[in-house]
Amino acid sequence: MSYQVTLKASGKQFTVQKDETLLEAALQQGITLPYGCKNGACGSCKGKVLDGQVEHGQHSASALSPADETAGGTLFCCAHPKSDLLIEAREVQGAGDIAIRKVPCRVNAITKPSADVAILKLQLPAAERFQFLAGQYLEFLLKDGQRRAYSIANAPDQEGPLELHIRHLPGGFFTDFVFGTKDTALKEKDILRFEGPLGSLFLREDSKKPIIFVAAGTGFAPIKSIVEQMQLKKIHRSIHLYWGGRRPSDIYLDELCQLWAKEIPDFKFIPVISDALPEDRWTGRTGFVHQAVMSDHPDMSLYQVYACGAPIMVNAARKDFSSHCHLPEEEFFADSFTSAADLATN
Repeated sequence: MSYQVTLKASGKQFTVQKDETLLEAALQQGITLPYGCKNGACGSCKGKVLDGQVEHGQHSASALSPADETAGGTLFCCAHPKSDLLIEAREVQGAGDIAIRKVPCRVNAITKPSADVAILKLQLPAAERFQFLAGQYLEFLLKDGQRRAYSIANAPDQEGPLELHIRHLPGGFFTDFVFGTKDTALKEKDILRFEGPLGSLFLREDSKKPIIFVAAGTGFAPIKSIVEQMQLKKIHRSIHLYWGGRRPSDIYLDELCQLWAKEIPDFKFIPVISDALPEDRWTGRTGFVHQAVMSDHPDMSLYQVYACGAPIMVNAARKDFSSHCHLPEEEFFADSFTSAADLATN
């Protein structure tokens, strides 16, 4: 059985099968709605059902609370239709122009800038031209049907292999493999397959507003892609980059950011550490990264914000920037780095 969904703002319509989510159906039919994790943990795809009924699958209460749901709030990534629908949702222009494909790749290099972060370089077949937008991600297709998502850290217009930043999560199915803590380990020249590009986080080039980038841990990867693409395309906008970590070693490409601060006009880099130890001898900003942003920018009404990292940071930034710092909801763009632990049922 199928149902028809209408977007209130544009009047566009798409068809959803009963066993599909609204997000799946929209993307398949060329309508790009904002999304991030696709598993109900981050809240990036949240919109509203104005008429009709949906049934939600498993999702985090921090992404959609019972009160939100009662008021018509909907996570399109895990909502199944029970009737025809009229929905309120922002459409993303530009992302749907690039085809999502399955691509083989070879591991070109593995380096470890810190004890728990690996930088993978992936070489594509010689005739392969993989198109993506700076800030998007890909999903590795693993042998048992599982998938693992990682943001692309290099600019689309750069020559050479794709770059990914992977943090080790002990016990993690894929990251244990990357870091060699099991009997088998990922090594150079190994063949992998991925699907992409995915995600609605990318630079909105039609805006001239100053930018605040907020990264937590390896959430720096998509921001690196965007900054390097801006350099290549000579896009000049005021930039504040806040990068948060527990220890100074979590700011694993500090030297690169310091170089950007010297080379890029109107670029400021602010590392923020939450749990420095005495032996770290940290003398910079401390606390939670999104709170450091709020301290420096109590009025964000004229800014765009791009936030990348753990859902707890992204969700706090989304809520607090809007409610306390006057950031327009439509100027907040995010990519949440979710894991199984981030997803809890209502």
